This record gives sequence, structure tokens and C-alpha cells, in this order.
Amino acid sequence: MKIALLFIINYNHILLKEELWKQWIEPNKDIINVYFYYKDINLIKSQWIRERCIPSTLIYPTSYYYVIPAYYSLMYYSYNHNKENTWFCFLTDSCCPIISPEKFAELFTTNYNKSIFSYKPAYWNPNFHKRANLAKIPRKYWLAQDPWFIATKKHIELFLLFPKVERKLMNVIISGGLANETLFAVILKYFNQLNNETLINNSSHITDWRRMSSKTSPYVFKTVNEYDINFIKNSLKNNNYAVFLRKLDASFPDTNIKNIWFSGNNSS
Repeated sequence: MKIALLFIINYNHILLKEELWKQWIEPNKDIINVYFYYKDINLIKSQWIRERCIPSTLIYPTSYYYVIPAYYSLMYYSYNHNKENTWFCFLTDSCCPIISPEKFAELFTTNYNKSIFSYKPAYWNPNFHKRANLAKIPRKYWLAQDPWFIATKKHIELFLLFPKVERKLMNVIISGGLANETLFAVILKYFNQLNNETLINNSSHITDWRRMSSKTSPYVFKTVNEYDINFIKNSLKNNNYAVFLRKLDASFPDTNIKNIWFSGNNSS
């Protein structure tokens, strides 16, 4: 069994903590495969990233509001590239691992048959906001989910199947914008997979939405301070399934991240 790390790096074509990622992957390199979705491969300077990019034939125009093609290209390619891929982790250029490599391997071994996928009823009013066009679909699908999650192979298969069986419903959701925060919950609901047997309703990412950096973006961890370190540690204490931290600025010291990896229950 292997883990697929699926990165979307459309904007600046870099991985802000590339060296840290490499160090974190190394102990588990035999069970980890890495894939990148990009806009223009010519903008990628890192050879390490270039070697792990999906084929250009699977690259389509995307935007903040319309990023579903990136998800599907990553899913399709990683699923077919290596049939041993069992866990699929959706990631951005501005996140980093926040538990030790050993803890991650242990979490995978224990929960490889469950997605770590946080969902809840839609928190916006579908009658006023066109987000994901919920007002145009059955009320049972008025759902919201974390856009960054970990999915099992079984759920990836269902995500890939859905456009073949419910293309009309999928198109309605996608045309509403920000569909990556709804579509996958809808698909799992459609296939009766929103249950404790198939997924863990927890976030795979630690994110601070209380101190937003913009109207649409969470807090960005830039400098080391006691409040931020305590926020991260307390989040890990309250969520045994958190693996990654976002958003992170390149200036945030790697040493502090590593200290968190190997502190207390965060190390194996």
C-alpha cells in the first residue's frame, strides 16, 4: 500500500517548504508517491518538482473559483500511475506536514481504509449565494466540506465514476463556483459513503480561520510566536487525524516545524 501526495501549485509554481517536504518524505519514500498539478511547466524551476509533474495532456485552465479540473487530473493520473496508491492526500503549495514521518506512517497503517474528510451542512444560504449552485440541486446535497482532505482508493474510484453517472448534477455544482468545497461531499452522499465505516469526519489540515488574512483566505503562519505555536499544538491535541498545516509562509522556520513533529504525542 502506498500514499499519493497530490499538490496543486498553479500560482507561483513552487512548493514553499520544498526542502522540508523532502526531509519528511525520505523516511517513508518507499510508500509515498508525489504528484504535481501546475499551469505552465516552464515556470517550474525545481528539478525535483518537474520530475513529479503529471503529463501536460492532463493540464486544463483553472482559477480560484474553478479548480475541479486540477483535482480530477491528479486523481486520474495518480490512480492509474500506481495501483498500489491507497491514500490520496490533496495539498497546496502553502502547506507543510505537521506530524512526524513515523506518526504519519502509523496513522496510515491504522486508517488506510478510511478517508479523513471533514464535512457538515452548508454554512451559507443557498438562496442568496450561488456557491456550488446548491439552490439548483436537491436539499439533501446541501453540504460543505474541507477542500483539502485525504481520500481512500475506494472513494477516489467513486469520485472518478460520478461524472459518468451524474454528469448533469456535477455540471450544475461546478458552474456555481468553489465546487471543491462541496462536490466531493455530494459524491460521497450520492454513493451512501458519509458514514463512520468509510470515513473519519475530521480535518486532515490545521487551519486558523479565526484570524483570516483576507475575505477568502485563512491566517498565514509567518513568524514564530507563542500564540501560533500554542494554536498548532492545541489543534494537534484536539485532532488526532491532523497531518498538515496551512497556510504557511516561506519565512516560518523549519526548525520550529520539526520541533513540533517530535514533541509529545506527535512522534511515534
